[in-house]
Amino acid sequence: MIKPKNHRDRDRLRSEQAAQNLAASGIGDLALPLRGVMMIEINVRKKLGGVDLEFNGAIRDGEFAAIFGASGAGKTTLLRMIAGLATPDSGRIVADKEVWFDNARGVNLPPQKRKTGFVFQDYALFPNMTALQNVAFALKRRDKNEAARLLELCQLTALANRRVSELSGGQKQRVALARALAAKPKILLLDEPLSALDVALRLELQSELLAIQRERQIAALLVSHDISEVFKLSTRAFVLERGKVARDGAPAEVFASGGVSNKFKIAGEVLAIEQSGVVVILTLLAGGDIIKVAASRAEASDLKVGDHAMIASKAFNPIVMKMN
Repeated sequence: MIKPKNHRDRDRLRSEQAAQNLAASGIGDLALPLRGVMMIEINVRKKLGGVDLEFNGAIRDGEFAAIFGASGAGKTTLLRMIAGLATPDSGRIVADKEVWFDNARGVNLPPQKRKTGFVFQDYALFPNMTALQNVAFALKRRDKNEAARLLELCQLTALANRRVSELSGGQKQRVALARALAAKPKILLLDEPLSALDVALRLELQSELLAIQRERQIAALLVSHDISEVFKLSTRAFVLERGKVARDGAPAEVFASGGVSNKFKIAGEVLAIEQSGVVVILTLLAGGDIIKVAASRAEASDLKVGDHAMIASKAFNPIVMKMN
């Protein structure tokens, strides 16, 4: 066994071990091709009222991970601790061998020294500035050419000189994303950024967000209450229950009620349930598509409109399962 000679060696060995553990788990197969083995390691604890938040995990370069859980589970606080906007009671945060936080060693880098891009639910933009000025403000040299390029990436070129107060919710969120990308972050932190938008716009921006994340190959960590959003965007999901990671893995594995040997799986939200003779017709929203499927009365017995369900093919016979 190799013994670290100093704290830098120890950080390197921990990062390499985390990468090996992630690869052995099989989770690595779910991620997109990566530039390297860069890893964001998060091992933190913080007391939140009646909840003791404890998170131990690692996110690879280019991986899109999501945190799912009830209100008060500590999801947003976790993002804030990674960004340096909140301080853990104890633990470590290491990004690509750079220590951002280490309680034992007294290290706690301020937010401006951490390479994070934070997209808030309420946008957090300067309302009296233009879209271009908001993005340029996040750049070290206020480079308007670079800001214009980021606005183009987020399909906002035509609105570059419009004040934020004059933009729609979807346009504001695009500006917020462009500003978050301006810092060339090692990780993109997304705190329910699309929850205030209507369904059609939310689906459109989900696709745009995923395309940008894939193009840039930036690690991303999304907080969401929407299971369908987690399925669409992420390759890995952490489910928080009372401050602890209850489940961790691919979304289909994390949210399914049980293991099923099948040819394919489609997850969606139940929009309608109709009786039709001896079967029940379910209408589901899966991504941007409406799907109708016949289910037995037994399969549909505990389903109601608004539930999330999974349709799986097993030996060419579709079965329907309610999702947790």
